[in-house]
Amino acid sequence: MKSDGEQRAGLLYGIGAYGMWGLVPLFWPLLKPSGAMEILAHRMVWSLAFVGIALLVLKRWGWVRELLRQPRKLGLIAVAATVITVNWGVYIWAVNSGHVVEASLGYFINPLVTIAMGVLLLKERLRPMQWAAVGTGFAAVLVLAIGYGQPPWISLTLAFSFATYGLVKKKVNIGGLESLAAETAIQFLPALGFLLWLGTDGSATFGAHGAGHAALLAATGVVTAVPLVCFGAAAIRVPLSTLGLLQYLAPVFQFLLGVAYFHESMPPERWAGFALVWLALTCLTWDALRTARRTKAEAEAQRLAARPEARQAGPQSADELKISPSGV
Repeated sequence: MKSDGEQRAGLLYGIGAYGMWGLVPLFWPLLKPSGAMEILAHRMVWSLAFVGIALLVLKRWGWVRELLRQPRKLGLIAVAATVITVNWGVYIWAVNSGHVVEASLGYFINPLVTIAMGVLLLKERLRPMQWAAVGTGFAAVLVLAIGYGQPPWISLTLAFSFATYGLVKKKVNIGGLESLAAETAIQFLPALGFLLWLGTDGSATFGAHGAGHAALLAATGVVTAVPLVCFGAAAIRVPLSTLGLLQYLAPVFQFLLGVAYFHESMPPERWAGFALVWLALTCLTWDALRTARRTKAEAEAQRLAARPEARQAGPQSADELKISPSGV
């Protein structure tokens, strides 16, 4: 069991990770006049450079040899690299094209898409409250599609690509820093080739707008890797239920930035759609917390029942095993 100090540190790491992800819409506009594809290519190249240096300092290279001996894992990492490329590219384009609110919606509905994929692909069984959340989320997408006059494709692309990425990462099961290194290694050559082509074509912006702009493009590697490192530090220190709640920080910050800072419009039908999404997430969170508390209480009851003195004393009464209201 983690100490209180470790849990507090984990909470701070988690807030830092999701806070940085939530505030990153402030960063991408600084890279203009670079286009979304050029920014994406720089993000891939500089992320590998940053992660490579970090692994060199930490002397964590043993996983590479093991990974190269597992073609199935390599294939899954290639899939992960592909879907996260789509996710990154669409997100950068959305932010720099004035669609921050719609991008935030993608990460609000991502947990619902993840659950739906679990049912369809992994044949998982849902509890009634989870079904209610997924149904409410589907209704929200319909409302937003009617309001937009078309499906909210930015939100759906971000949600489905990130949910697929999470599913693949779960099957690969290697550390966050190592996984990012492997994924960006796959992305590196196509990204570098694209940047070199931009250079020969004369349309590259790297170095053409001063040292400050070039430094910002190089900083895309730091912006990508640092939140991931913080997330990894949080994941080993706090319960998954806490991380599940913290994940909503990022889209909340993005939504607030879209409305208050970038002044994107929020017509009534968009508010209605977001309200349905938030209702679905409330149902999902309540169900997850209730289930976690019940599981913890059952585990505690089994632990107490397994004690030698408990076996000697005989079965406990129902009153003795009753869970207090705070544990329901």
